[in-house]
Amino acid sequence: MGKEIYMDFILWEPIYERILEDFGFDREGDEKAALFLSSRLTEENTASLSELKALISGKPVLVCGNAPKLRDDLSEINFLDFTIVAADGAAAVLMDMGIVPDVICTDLDGNSEADIEKEILACEKGSIVLIHAHGDNIHKLEKYVPHFKRFIATTQAKPFDKVYNFGGFSDGDRCVFVAKEFRAKSVRLAGFDFEDSNVNLIKKEKLKWAKELIGMLGI
Repeated sequence: MGKEIYMDFILWEPIYERILEDFGFDREGDEKAALFLSSRLTEENTASLSELKALISGKPVLVCGNAPKLRDDLSEINFLDFTIVAADGAAAVLMDMGIVPDVICTDLDGNSEADIEKEILACEKGSIVLIHAHGDNIHKLEKYVPHFKRFIATTQAKPFDKVYNFGGFSDGDRCVFVAKEFRAKSVRLAGFDFEDSNVNLIKKEKLKWAKELIGMLGI
């Protein structure tokens, strides 16, 4: 798995460089955050990739984004048919509906404190949480990571040790990359609105990238 993930980064790195240039982000900041998150890993709080693979491999996966249309999209879906992978704030919506996501991808950065508490609760109830480190969320990592019983650490920079890069940039498209990395039978999207006009310019740019990245995967 380690060699495969490293090879994947060779393919991912040119895309990552484009993202850094587009947003004016600092690679060094991403690497610093990844090192910080790595320092918080212990044998007790590190979830295994084999657990994640068992949930996804060969199974239909429902990836839930946090667009306002999420609840409407979910009203048409039988959850029992899917492994549910939730992007950040979508986990709180699911928890409010009484549904514990199987997997959560989060950078702990775009949520209210109440939403993060619901992610922590989901973790306690069995969700595998992928916590993502990037250049401007170290303070969130420092504050909230100790409250997650078990998690997998991720980065958008070069992976190392037990800090992984499965591809993707924002929480929603990272969910899709995780599903693809672990060979989901199929991937269905709910709560994604790439053309949402009610967001700021940075979010619009992130949505543009999410659409492009998910499109690269054939979804």
